[in-house]
Amino acid sequence: MNPDPLVIAGTAYTSRLLVGTGKYKDFAETRAAIDASGAQIVTVAIRRVNIGQEPGQPSLLEVLPADRFTILPNTAGCYTAEEAVRTLRLARELLDGHTLVKLEVLGDQKTLFPNMPETLKAAQTLVQDGFQVMVYCADDPVQAKMLEDLGCVAIMPLASLIGSGMGILNPWNLRLIIEQARVPVLVDAGVGTASDAAIAMELGCDGVLMNTAIAAAQHPVLMASAMRKAVEAGREAFLAGRMARKFYAASPSSPLGGLVGGPGGAK
Repeated sequence: MNPDPLVIAGTAYTSRLLVGTGKYKDFAETRAAIDASGAQIVTVAIRRVNIGQEPGQPSLLEVLPADRFTILPNTAGCYTAEEAVRTLRLARELLDGHTLVKLEVLGDQKTLFPNMPETLKAAQTLVQDGFQVMVYCADDPVQAKMLEDLGCVAIMPLASLIGSGMGILNPWNLRLIIEQARVPVLVDAGVGTASDAAIAMELGCDGVLMNTAIAAAQHPVLMASAMRKAVEAGREAFLAGRMARKFYAASPSSPLGGLVGGPGGAK
């Protein structure tokens, strides 16, 4: 049994890396990358990927069966609370009553920054409708707390803009969100490479969700493997507790006591 599981809405997961399913060249590469990542939760854009809403067309569920992975439907491409709520209600029907979802309501097509007033409105409606809402949001501690208070089961602040690969631009706000949260906090958006994922975990994030960083890499399957290791290493480093930073004060790696000519050593 994993002694350090990620628990979301009462379910324990051994992997703290969540991955998207878009932007791969085909379904075969999608499955290979996800297997290499070790992810158990995979997010699916309902408005872009077929999971049954287009009968007769290839379905992602044929490659990523729901009995093997936790399918996390998301509202990518939605710009209003109404659109997002309607999309996730459709997803619930397609997935036989599945209620764990990822909410994102975007502000504009250029930056894909979250529209927080619409996100809050949609979150309230979805929670009241029985959904377990994981929510993409701005790295604003006040609004993150509002989403938690509405009943969201995970808070997912962006590290930087979706698909930018810019990494974590504001670690201080992430720390504030993490310190006040009573539900899991996962970085969502902006991770570009393995070191970004490790830093997010070292800050104390409970997990990382990514898509473009893997799918747009020159070798997606290899990058997926790297991300898996980075998340695991970052989590272990966080649990281990890093040494204190000591500016302008050198400290030798080995004790001086007993050295010839050193303090307490032979003369």
